Amino acid sequence: MNLHWHRRDLRVADNRALAESVADGESVLPVFVFDPQILDHASPPRVAVMLDALEALRSDYRELGGDLLVTRGDPREELPRLADEYDADAVFWNRDYSGLAAERDSEVRLALDDAGVSRAAYHDELLHEPGTIRTNEGEHYSVFTYFWKKWRDREKDAPFDAPEAGRVVGSERIAASDGATDLPTLADLGFEEPEADVPPAGTEAACDRLREFCEETIFEYAEDRDYPAKDATSRLSVHLKWGTIGVREVWEATAEAAERADGDPDEEGSEAESVEEYQSQLAWREFYAHVLSARPDVVTRNYREYENDIDWRDDDEALRAWKEGRTGYPIVDAAMRQLREEAWMHNRLRMVVASFLTKDLLLDWREGYDWFRERLADHDTANDTGGWQWAASTGTDAQPYFRVFNPMTQGERYDPDAEFIREYVPELADASAEEVHGWHELDPDEREAIAPDYPAPVVDHAERREAAIAMFEDARGDD
Repeated sequence: MNLHWHRRDLRVADNRALAESVADGESVLPVFVFDPQILDHASPPRVAVMLDALEALRSDYRELGGDLLVTRGDPREELPRLADEYDADAVFWNRDYSGLAAERDSEVRLALDDAGVSRAAYHDELLHEPGTIRTNEGEHYSVFTYFWKKWRDREKDAPFDAPEAGRVVGSERIAASDGATDLPTLADLGFEEPEADVPPAGTEAACDRLREFCEETIFEYAEDRDYPAKDATSRLSVHLKWGTIGVREVWEATAEAAERADGDPDEEGSEAESVEEYQSQLAWREFYAHVLSARPDVVTRNYREYENDIDWRDDDEALRAWKEGRTGYPIVDAAMRQLREEAWMHNRLRMVVASFLTKDLLLDWREGYDWFRERLADHDTANDTGGWQWAASTGTDAQPYFRVFNPMTQGERYDPDAEFIREYVPELADASAEEVHGWHELDPDEREAIAPDYPAPVVDHAERREAAIAMFEDARGDD
């Protein structure tokens, strides 16, 4: 018998290490360890989703005649103990590429070696393992376009089958203490209920979302994806974060959609172009994971070095206004309130609010990253550090420092009727689209008459744009 250690792979199908654990007729005991060190970096929305996903995973195992063993403690101690208690031949798991996970896994390997227990770790989280897509000089890519061309043309593995019924150890053989298959509550783990209404987790929810997306929406993705009022994105990020669906299964579904699509990927406006545009978003996810694997320090340090330190401002009041969605810039505030209410934010708006924090408020991108980590149910270290550093002009393939998103233009272009804004900023419910998008130009009396409870802009965008450019030029050492 083998143990399979679940982490960010909360599914039974398309799970490489799980499939390997039952090869050659072996049986498997699935295990999840609530690791206090990892929970120290968690937040209520993410833990709520994780618990929901674990409940679904446990149900999936029970349908196979098995169960999920749940324990709490240091995996460096728990896994050798469980291997000994259940006389397991080996422990299997899928690799995680963050610095914290890599350090933990290295120590688990040593602990299992000391206990005389075999172990096997597999590449599973991505379609292409970090280190396998490099420049001709053997370096990791820092420009997405070149990475994408190689990534797109590489052969992709097919999904892995789920274990057959009867191959998973059932609850009757779990000899641990009472409650070994019971899941803790949020309170048990020391977390409050999330303020947001978190999305449903589990493989069934993920597969339903993927199927619905690939039936129709994916064929209009390129045209519609930047408009937050449209339900035009896959919303699979939370499922890929927790591994409630395998990335190979997602790729296969998009490849099948590509076969049904009209036109050619190079044909602007075609269905095939839309499918490939979505596939490129999967590649962006992997690009940032490759960067994080090569440079784990990007979680706290700028990827791009400047001659001088960037002179970020220290402004608690402005930071609070940004977090609360009360900056006086309607598209920014709507996005931040969506984050608060849903533990999710539309991708275009993630760029808008990140640009606003770093280029209008002149605040350190790490402040925004920390807030996203606290509030997003789909927080992913690689994606979020990559996205924040892109917006802050400090990362790989980053937005040039002199290109600053105009929040009014972004709102007018991508929410022209202010439909999305009025949904999340009810103070502006009676304002016309012109008044919403022109809020920065109205005088105090006009604002008071239209929406007395909505604030005036906290900064002047034009002035701050110039200040941001000057700040980065100073950091560059420009004369």
